Amino acid sequence: MANAIRVENLTKHFGKGENFVDVLDNASFTVEKGELVALVAPSGAGKTTLLMMIGCVLEPTSGKIWLGDELVWNEKRWSISDTRRIRREKIGFIFQAHYLIPFLNVLENVTLLPLTNGVPQKEANREAMDLLEYFGIGEKARAMPSQLSGGQNQRVAIARALANRPEIILADEPTAALDLERSVSVVQLLKKIAAEQNVAIIMVTHDGRLLPYCDRLLRIENRSIVSEKVDEIPPNIV
Repeated sequence: MANAIRVENLTKHFGKGENFVDVLDNASFTVEKGELVALVAPSGAGKTTLLMMIGCVLEPTSGKIWLGDELVWNEKRWSISDTRRIRREKIGFIFQAHYLIPFLNVLENVTLLPLTNGVPQKEANREAMDLLEYFGIGEKARAMPSQLSGGQNQRVAIARALANRPEIILADEPTAALDLERSVSVVQLLKKIAAEQNVAIIMVTHDGRLLPYCDRLLRIENRSIVSEKVDEIPPNIV
């Protein structure tokens, strides 16, 4: 399988002097296409920081990041001129809160990014409906977010993340607001997406009960990254 994400000697520091915080130090790992990988660590250990660097939102201190075959961060600077292009073309984001736009209906929320990228309305609508049907909520296309359950809104958020046909999905605690049954449903859906659409997914989670549904675990330990297979995960890891 091909690498969707490759991180080499990634380091991130914040502050100076007494306020200096060393978040990551020479962390290296890869994530392959088709993988659902859980990212775990104690609160404040840098999980969201790592996602934001991979997502070309936050600048690392040093190291290298490849997204697919493209080197996007090279030691001290972005090696691409437009990080927004990378986010639009290669990355889908899913967050703990769904962040749907409340005055747009479900279909309009999902088509917003493709339309921004210049996809014709008819094509954007067709592909959005295909996604909504894929997630079992096609009948909710004209509903407003306030009319949906928490689980349904999160499915819409996942559909929105896939609307630009990304190679990578970065999910920051996407199940934190859901009960266990709905959380398992969302993670199973993410695993299905990874396998069927050959998308690499990194999912931050604090819920150890969800780890068996993932393909692999990335753990932040001593400011570095440890990669483990699911069947090798020690108890009480999260």
